[in-house]
Amino acid sequence: MKGWVTAYSDGTVKVARQNRQRLDVSAETKLPGAGLSLGRIAHQIRQDVWRACQNVRGFSPVVSITPEDGSYKVLAGGQLDQKRPANLHLVSQIDAVLSDPDNRNRWITHAKKRIR
Repeated sequence: MKGWVTAYSDGTVKVARQNRQRLDVSAETKLPGAGLSLGRIAHQIRQDVWRACQNVRGFSPVVSITPEDGSYKVLAGGQLDQKRPANLHLVSQIDAVLSDPDNRNRWITHAKKRIR
């Protein structure tokens, strides 16, 4: 994806804009499953977080996914360019994206590795 950096380190995948990897606001969830493409999940979540929070000036999404005990730990949020305290409304918007059952099903379906 143009403009986005996908970094892999110790089993974790992180998607963010280059030089914008700070998490000023974040929410966390777990996704079930195994054998999924972490990069695909991360980009789908990043897109949905961006859609939900694009009206927040200076917001740049960051998503990190780590395999953990047969599931995936998802940390999603982002960096705020403006010097201001973390906005609780923004955290609840991100949490709503992560907890939406339709989103979660779409992410998992999209991330299933294709068998050739």
